[in-house]
Amino acid sequence: MFTAAQERYLQGVAIPMRMACTTQSGWPTVLSLWYLYEDGVLKCATQASARVVGYLRNNHRCGFEIAGDLPPYCGVRGPGRATIDPASGVAVLERLLLRYLGNLDTPLARRLLRRAGDEVAITIRPLKVYAWDFRSRMAQSLPDLSAKLCPS
Repeated sequence: MFTAAQERYLQGVAIPMRMACTTQSGWPTVLSLWYLYEDGVLKCATQASARVVGYLRNNHRCGFEIAGDLPPYCGVRGPGRATIDPASGVAVLERLLLRYLGNLDTPLARRLLRRAGDEVAITIRPLKVYAWDFRSRMAQSLPDLSAKLCPS
């Protein structure tokens, strides 16, 4: 589903994923979660009591976007189906902490691991993937774009 360039992008940027889902009242909401990309899916972790878990149990359809807020604007997005897995919550959390914090021995990592017994994993299986990369469009305005990682 993802191209090789998109996979490099997903593995190379450590920014939160924006996920859209539907609340029990039927209204859409957007939230941010740390993610891992592997084997064509996006994985996140959160507490079993988090509202997003209830939203996704009620309606597994969701949307995702992984894109930075600074130019040049680029990223990937699409619709997907989410599943909740209590058995792999702790393992995914540990991998997320290593990816975003660098180790498991930071105050935030220790705090999150203390309550990891109630952690669940969320796996998003994309149904379609859209990518954009505005480097060429913005190159004259922002000449230092060569270092920016984009899913071209």
